[in-house]
Amino acid sequence: MPDHSGADSSGDSLLFLTDDQLLQGIELMFFAYRGFTSDPDKILENYTYGRAHHRAIHFVNRHPGITVNALLDILGVTKQSLNRVLRQLVSDGLIDSRVGKIDRRERNLFLTEEGNLLERQLSKAQRNRMRAAYKAAGPDAVQGFRRVLENIIDLDKRTYVKKLISG
Repeated sequence: MPDHSGADSSGDSLLFLTDDQLLQGIELMFFAYRGFTSDPDKILENYTYGRAHHRAIHFVNRHPGITVNALLDILGVTKQSLNRVLRQLVSDGLIDSRVGKIDRRERNLFLTEEGNLLERQLSKAQRNRMRAAYKAAGPDAVQGFRRVLENIIDLDKRTYVKKLISG
């Protein structure tokens, strides 16, 4: 009887997923990301902002007072790229950059009232999409999906990300 489990003799496929099933998962991630970002992208069309602006706004909202260096670590972008985005958001009155209270060389970032309004619009669209997907998938899938996402993150970043998202 042939083995249709997808397992190979080296034991590399302990979950018994075939390469085709893994490729389907990769494709689903691409399509899910496209759907997940499409709602905020439509909102951002009314501004001169892109996804980098959205990510900066998201993390400044989630971590009020975050330093520019900490935001650089989270986003994994170049200093030049982040400075361009932050300059625009500060200039447009969405982010307030304040001198650090402990280290005056640091800049702490906060959303302004206008920044909070935009962030709520952007995250509401994504929360609605996530809520509907979780509801359709059921409670067991929520925990499973979270574990899958956590395990996709590079091993050296997992502890940092878990700490970051748990507040």
